[in-house]
Amino acid sequence: MLDMDNCGVVIMKTKIVTGDVHGDFGALNDLISKKKKHGLELVICCGDFGFWPQGPDQVIKGIKNQGVKILFCDGNHENHHALRDRKSDEIVPNVFYMPRGSTYKLDDGRNILFMGGADSIDKQWRTPGFDWFPEELVTQRDIENLPDEKVDIFITHTCPKELLPDMIEVDYRKKYDPSNHYLSELWKIYKPSLHYFGHWHTYKTGVLMGTRWYCLNMSRHTNFWRWLD
Repeated sequence: MLDMDNCGVVIMKTKIVTGDVHGDFGALNDLISKKKKHGLELVICCGDFGFWPQGPDQVIKGIKNQGVKILFCDGNHENHHALRDRKSDEIVPNVFYMPRGSTYKLDDGRNILFMGGADSIDKQWRTPGFDWFPEELVTQRDIENLPDEKVDIFITHTCPKELLPDMIEVDYRKKYDPSNHYLSELWKIYKPSLHYFGHWHTYKTGVLMGTRWYCLNMSRHTNFWRWLD
């Protein structure tokens, strides 16, 4: 199903992108239930999905995707050790973790690059290896050996440094994240036409260097999700 927003942008009403879920799978379930009647087939989450396994069969317990495929990149608030030790990218049936640097080709031929990760501004109050992990940051290693192919859409958790002037008015503490530098390098390499991210718990959009970008809000807030352009 196709539609058009107020700016004349074509909206594909089969695919949704969301901001931070933070383990609020009830809200995600509600969204899927409401949008399946529009032909929803795919949900893409921009990190802080809520990957906090507590033991066998407890990984993202409670999600009811009703046959809709879910793809998520990692945010800063995930159990990064559990993600590293996962047995499969398919965490539960039809719910897939997209590792940093992985790609996914849409049925319209467009290619998505995933690059999760960001800095936690509250890490001084967290316990290393339990609810905070140094692996949360995007590093030089993450942007090495990337795919040599055209990328149309970025899905990240935080933003490249070029967008910090737009974002630090929301939370200036997040401007010291080295992840922003590495995402900037990816922008220069791939020049995507679309970029979606979360992390900042607000909604903003704009165009920079030919890329239409969206910062999506967090679960149960206005503009937590949007149809994929």
